[in-house]
Amino acid sequence: MDDPTSATPMKPLRWVGTSKEELDAFPREARREAGYALYLAQIGMKAVKAKPLKGFGGAGVLEVVVDHDGNTYRAVYTVKFSKIVYVLHAFQKKSKKGTATPMTHLAIIKGRLKLAAEQYRQEFKE
Repeated sequence: MDDPTSATPMKPLRWVGTSKEELDAFPREARREAGYALYLAQIGMKAVKAKPLKGFGGAGVLEVVVDHDGNTYRAVYTVKFSKIVYVLHAFQKKSKKGTATPMTHLAIIKGRLKLAAEQYRQEFKE
């Protein structure tokens, strides 16, 4: 079987806002699982736990949900752009009611997605 990484160049990973610090604050195991999902995105694959984030029109913005030690951690990234994977936000879900992403986090994600799009257009003139 062929190595899927050999044919696909690895896309760089860019952190928007404080997303790197947010992910770095996760416990080690949660950070590793989210990091692996980001690596798979960089090589053009999708982690089993990565799902499209509702409200963003399709599969361009994904969320990986990691349960660790009774807590839930989420990392949100976008693969909308052909040359870069942008990490938009990472947070611990505090609410025990439902699985929906809280509105405050959705607002952060929307703002950072807009910022990523602007950065991408400037860098690649697309």
